[in-house]
Amino acid sequence: MQDRIVEIVSTAQRGDREAQRQLYVEYHQQVHRLMVRMVGVQEADDLTQQVFLQVFRKLGQFTGQSRFGTWLYRVAINESLQHLRRSGRRQTRTLAEDPADGRSHARDKLEQRELLDRALERLDPELRLIFLLRESEGWGYREIARTMKIPEGTVGSRLNRARRELRRYLEELGWEP
Repeated sequence: MQDRIVEIVSTAQRGDREAQRQLYVEYHQQVHRLMVRMVGVQEADDLTQQVFLQVFRKLGQFTGQSRFGTWLYRVAINESLQHLRRSGRRQTRTLAEDPADGRSHARDKLEQRELLDRALERLDPELRLIFLLRESEGWGYREIARTMKIPEGTVGSRLNRARRELRRYLEELGWEP
């Protein structure tokens, strides 16, 4: 998989539009999911497009020192944090989901999701990013550290802080462990 991405990136760096489209198709959903969690549903589409515009503008700067996905996430993270600073917002909007079948289990799951989203809104954006990259995306400490440009130990301490604060916020919102 990684060899295929390296080849596509190399072709895209030479200006090949089809290769750029392939990168977009490969990474669009992951970037969009991160943007929804960072800036909210209303702004995620526009910000995702902005991320890919930046990626294609800066593609020549990608040297292959890290995985392309790590580099792309760094661009996405920078865009989301800049957007939050510009807008003066530190919180996202709660995701609106509708249970399809209306069963109580689906309703309970939706309520838990909304509770988690509301608690995540309260986290500092950088803590939220580290938490989401680890827990939602399944990234390792080393990959997060490289992407965030912080030491691995800092990833661990910030992740622990994010979990503590998230638990406190969940309890404040009425969640019972």
